[in-house]
Amino acid sequence: MATNPVQFISQVRAEVAKISWPGRREVTTTTIMVLIMATLASLFFFLVDMAIRGGLGFLVRAVGG
Repeated sequence: MATNPVQFISQVRAEVAKISWPGRREVTTTTIMVLIMATLASLFFFLVDMAIRGGLGFLVRAVGG
């Protein structure tokens, strides 16, 4: 069943009115938390990378040296 454009726009406006938009404080808090988590994840992967690189370097020196 097709809806005419006027009904469609009316339904869209009704749905948009139901949206709960976050406030400035919530957006700021969420942004800070995302930045902290991204920093912690990058630090974790950097340390894991350094450990793997060190371990492989040790293995190469032990086998090839």
